[in-house]
Amino acid sequence: MFSKKDLNQLDDLGIELQTIEEQLENFRNGFPFLEIIREATAKSGIIRLEEDEIQKYIDIFETESIGKKVVKFVPASGAATRMFKSLYELISNYTSSEEDYLNLLTDKSPDSVFYTFQNIEYFAFFDDLKNALNNKGLEINDLRKRNEFVTIAKTLLYHEGLNYSNLPKGLIKFHKYHEGTRTPVEEHLVEAAEYCKSTDNIVSVHFTIYSEHRKLFKKHIDEAKKIFEEKFGVKFLISLSEQKPSTNTIAADLNDKPFRNPDGTLLFRPGGHGALIENLNDTDADIIFIKNIDNIAPDSLKAKTFIYKKALAGLLFELQEKIFGYLEILDDTKNIDDKLLDKIFRFAEKELFIIPLQTPLRVGKNKKIAYLKKKLNRPLRVCGMVRNEGEPGGGPFWTKNTDGTISLQIAEASQIDLKDPEYNKIFQNSTHFNPVDLVCSTKDYKGKKFDLLQFTDKKTGFISEKSKDGKPLKAQELPGLWNGAMSDWNTIFMEVPIETFSPVKVLNDLLREQHQI
Repeated sequence: MFSKKDLNQLDDLGIELQTIEEQLENFRNGFPFLEIIREATAKSGIIRLEEDEIQKYIDIFETESIGKKVVKFVPASGAATRMFKSLYELISNYTSSEEDYLNLLTDKSPDSVFYTFQNIEYFAFFDDLKNALNNKGLEINDLRKRNEFVTIAKTLLYHEGLNYSNLPKGLIKFHKYHEGTRTPVEEHLVEAAEYCKSTDNIVSVHFTIYSEHRKLFKKHIDEAKKIFEEKFGVKFLISLSEQKPSTNTIAADLNDKPFRNPDGTLLFRPGGHGALIENLNDTDADIIFIKNIDNIAPDSLKAKTFIYKKALAGLLFELQEKIFGYLEILDDTKNIDDKLLDKIFRFAEKELFIIPLQTPLRVGKNKKIAYLKKKLNRPLRVCGMVRNEGEPGGGPFWTKNTDGTISLQIAEASQIDLKDPEYNKIFQNSTHFNPVDLVCSTKDYKGKKFDLLQFTDKKTGFISEKSKDGKPLKAQELPGLWNGAMSDWNTIFMEVPIETFSPVKVLNDLLREQHQI
C-alpha cells in the first residue's frame, strides 16, 4: 500500500508506519461510543463547595504553591474564521442571492448579522474599523444608513482592512477599557498575574499556536509584556509551541484507502486539539492551569474567576497530598494490613470517584496493592463544571472503563450513542457542562514527570467528512485534549459559577453583557 516515497514522507513528519495503519483501521471500524452509566451531578460526582470551604482551599493554594512552579497553559491555535461565519454568509449571499441577502437583514435577533451592524460601535475594534473605512474615503454611519453592510464586513475581514479573517482569535480585540483595548492574549496575561505568580514575581504562561502566526504572536506579546509587567510588578516568562507534525493524521478516501494529493503524496491533516497532549507533555511544572483562549472575562468579572481558580487548585493540592501519602505507604508492603488497604480503597472511591472492580476486593494482598498503585499513581486534574444553561460543550458523566472500573469522564455528544434511548436520556438529564477550566498535576509522588501519552485512550477519536480539491474524504481527529487524551487520569469535578465562563464562539458573543465594560 505504501511506496518508498510514502515512507520517506512519513519519516519527514516523524510518523510511524504502525500509527498510520492504526488510523486506517479506525476509518474502517470507526470509534466505539463511550459506555456512560449516568450523568454526574452535584449529588453524585460533582463537588459543590460551601463558602467556608472555598476560603479553606484558597488558603491551601496560597500556602502550597509557594516554591512551586505554576504555569498557565492556553490552547490558542484557533483561527477566528468560525467566529465570523455570519459575515461570510452575508458576503456570499450578497453576491449569489439578493433574496437570501435581504432575508438575512430582516432577522433582528441578538444572534443576527443585522444586530451586529446595529451595535457595531460596542465592539472593541470599532475605532480601528472606522479608521480603516475612513482611509478608503468611507464613513461607517453613512454605510449603515444605506445598509451597505458588505463593505463594512469586507473591511473588517479582508487584507484591505483589518484582515481579521486571517488572524488567530487570540489577537482580536475583545474588550475596551478607558485606557485602551485588550485581546484575549492580554486578558490571559492579566489573569495569570493574579494566580500564577511565584514568590519572586515570575509569571509563566504557555500559548499553543500555529506556525504561521508565530511572528504575530511574538510581536503582540513583546508589546503587551512591557505594559503588564509594569502594571502588576511581575516578570512574564511566556513560551510558545506549535502542534507537532508527528500528530497529523492521515486522510482517507470513501473506501478507507489513503487519500492522495494530485502529485501522489499522502494527505495529512491536523489532529485536532487532542494533539496538544504532546505540548502539555513537554510542559514542566508542578501545577498547570488550562483554559481556552476565547474564554476570558473583562476586569469587572475577574474577581470570581480568581476565587474559583485558586479553590480548584487548593482542592488539587489537598488530594495530591493524600494520594502521595498513600502511595508512599503502599511502597512499604510489609507493614500494610487489610484494614489499611480497605481505607485506601474507600479513599479512591469516595474522594477520587473510582468505583473498582469487585475482583480486587477478593484477591490477595499483593494484587490489591498493585491495583491501588496503578489507580493512584496517575496524573490528576480538577475540572470546573458550570450548570448547563444551554451553552454547547462536553459534559461530566460516570463511564465504564475498559478495565471494568467506573470513573468520571468529560464526554462530548459525538462520543455518546444518542440513538440509544437510555444513553440519550442520560445525556439529556445532564445538569452541567465543561467550560474547559482545568487545574492539573503531571508529576508523580517521587517528583518525576508522567509520560502523559501513556494515559490516553486511542479509541476515543473522531471521524468527520471533509473535501479536498472537490473530492470527498474522511478526516480523523485524535482523542480530545480533555476527553480521551486525559481518559486515564484521576478526574475530579467541582462546580464553579457561570460567571467564570465567558466564551466567545461567534462575533455577537462580544455584545453580551459580560463582555461590555
